[in-house]
Amino acid sequence: MEITGVPADRRRKKRIRTAFLLLLGVLLFFTFFSNTLESLMLPKVTTVQPESRSLEFTLEGSGMLRPVSEVQLLNSSGWKVRQILVKEGDKVKKGQQLILYDSQTAESELQDEVSLLDKQKILQQTLQDQFIQTYLEGDELQIRKARREIEAGKLDQATQARKIAGMRDQLARQQQLLAPFDGIVTQVNAIPGMLSAGAPDLVLSSSSEGYQFDFMADAELLSSLGVSLGEKIEVEVHPSEGQQARPLQGQVAEIKTVQARTGSSSGEENGRAEEIPQRNVFIRLAEDSLKGGEQVQVKLKKPSLQEGLVVPDKAIHQAGERSFVYKIEEQRGALGNNFVVREVQIRSSITNGVDSLIQTDTLYEDELIILESSEPLQDGNRVRLQ
Repeated sequence: MEITGVPADRRRKKRIRTAFLLLLGVLLFFTFFSNTLESLMLPKVTTVQPESRSLEFTLEGSGMLRPVSEVQLLNSSGWKVRQILVKEGDKVKKGQQLILYDSQTAESELQDEVSLLDKQKILQQTLQDQFIQTYLEGDELQIRKARREIEAGKLDQATQARKIAGMRDQLARQQQLLAPFDGIVTQVNAIPGMLSAGAPDLVLSSSSEGYQFDFMADAELLSSLGVSLGEKIEVEVHPSEGQQARPLQGQVAEIKTVQARTGSSSGEENGRAEEIPQRNVFIRLAEDSLKGGEQVQVKLKKPSLQEGLVVPDKAIHQAGERSFVYKIEEQRGALGNNFVVREVQIRSSITNGVDSLIQTDTLYEDELIILESSEPLQDGNRVRLQ
């Protein structure tokens, strides 16, 4: 009986061990299954690694060339145009006649005043003759009267002579339009036989000071690129439709502060509206072949002056005044590694519209940051990597 009992006891222990192993396997299966199921329920994220480098910016602008120095010449006399001696595009010299005006009426008025002066001179001779006669008669009272009349006549002649000189000077200035400097005729509005219609009769630009155009740009972008007064910038000039554009070197002549534009902060789909400072940039070109009116484009690519971690704009989040990114923290566990979301505060950032260069104390180049997530995230959330 003892001999037959031993195998039965062994069989019983074997069954118990088998049942235990089976139970342990079932427990392990459900543990792994539940862990896998839980992992499948976690938010799914895509990640990228930040890059340590400078940020490339692109400055673009366009405009139309116009003279740096330009003057509008008006018809100050109000007389009709008699003859136009130049046309648009003509190069002229200082003092050159541009337009002649019909001064016939003014010349007639001047002749009338000259005739009046001649009449005064004749009257003065008569007074002098009367004075001689009075002097011979010896009437002291009449002598003093005659002397006063002679002096008054001299004053009248002097006044009339000054009036005539002024009219002659005015006639010389107003009967013709002269070029005030060497330049190019850019616009002619005068019409022969017609009075001026309010617009300047002629517009003259200085050919010695060159041409310029201007465009708007974000102040922060200009600062990031280090664009400053006097900087040389290559531009493309399009002479006219159908003609090939050619590169020319321009120079930043002026940067003006203008009204800020309204934009939205980067990194959020519903970014906060904010005022973005603007600058008006003036680029000057000095080239003899330019005439004004050409279309000009500038496209400048430069790296930022500073370096840091560069991340996509879409990875940046905004909450009130706080800007931050989410990075992945890997936690090792008995059943596998867990990936936990950690919020990283951004101290400062600049963007080129696609990527941002950020400054932060708790993010490094070899770490992963979350680019997109299937669900909204918070600090401490577990996620699964795509």
